[in-house]
Amino acid sequence: MAGAPPTARPDRRRPGRPTAGGVSCEGRCNESWRLRPRPTFVSCDLCPTDCHVTHFLYLLLCSIFSPSSGLLRTAGNGEEEILPHCNLQVFTYTCDVGKRENVYLTAERVRKEVGEVSVLVNNAGVVSGHHLLECPDELIERTMMVNCHAHFWTTKAFLPTMLEINHGHIVTVASSLGLFSTAGVEDYCASKFGVVGFHESLSHELKAAEKDGIKTTLVCPYLVDTGMFRGCRIRKEIEPFLPPLKPDYCVKQAMKAILTDQPMICTPRLMYIVTFMKSILPFEAVVCMYRFLGADKCMYPFIAQRKQATNNNEAKNGI
Repeated sequence: MAGAPPTARPDRRRPGRPTAGGVSCEGRCNESWRLRPRPTFVSCDLCPTDCHVTHFLYLLLCSIFSPSSGLLRTAGNGEEEILPHCNLQVFTYTCDVGKRENVYLTAERVRKEVGEVSVLVNNAGVVSGHHLLECPDELIERTMMVNCHAHFWTTKAFLPTMLEINHGHIVTVASSLGLFSTAGVEDYCASKFGVVGFHESLSHELKAAEKDGIKTTLVCPYLVDTGMFRGCRIRKEIEPFLPPLKPDYCVKQAMKAILTDQPMICTPRLMYIVTFMKSILPFEAVVCMYRFLGADKCMYPFIAQRKQATNNNEAKNGI
């Protein structure tokens, strides 16, 4: 972690162990946790063992808290795993965040087995990888439910307690494609634009209610090298200056923003410039900028790879 967090604010929560709730890949903490003896991390995912960012998060959380003789223990669903030395408890749960009933049931289970969640991080995400007219309706609905609707369900599940004690942190992991779009990923962009709007409106609502103890952070990374958009390519002359981001770098930047109560973080910083240019330039000028960067059709190789993989699977299965 780059740099130490600032001096902790007075802890206004009820007595008990601080708990971070993570949906999909990430769970988070704030600086006041350093004053508490045994912080707790909760991760909810359909496939938690396959989540790359969760692995990096475990290591980063270990670097935040003071080392101890105890081992990091992964609990929940009867699973345990030996991780680096750290005074941190980790619980994992399997939950389809696209289904609100699953979210509410899992949230109730977390409250009973672990405690109230102080920091909620929504990071679930899927992509269909099809052009609009070739994309099955079911995949479009799935993208919207997981990438956007899930934020409503998780926030409704955990926000009431935060409001009651006027303390907490809600982190929305969106995407640079929630600030500007490109061709071929209409469903994904719509879901990310939607969740950015949700986050901004929620932030304003908390301010209007004068709940200054509840912080919000919007995380908008550029293309992350997790394989989710494998094949995506911008102009080859530009690519060395704007390569896919490493997951650990993205997590470090997000952690830094969360620990300092930063309202928004875009990685890399060039994303701020692109967003600003999109806001002030005419649409045709934006198109020219996209073409110069090779961003106008950057998703086409990714979509072609997805289509080829689908065809190969169908041929293999004799469909």
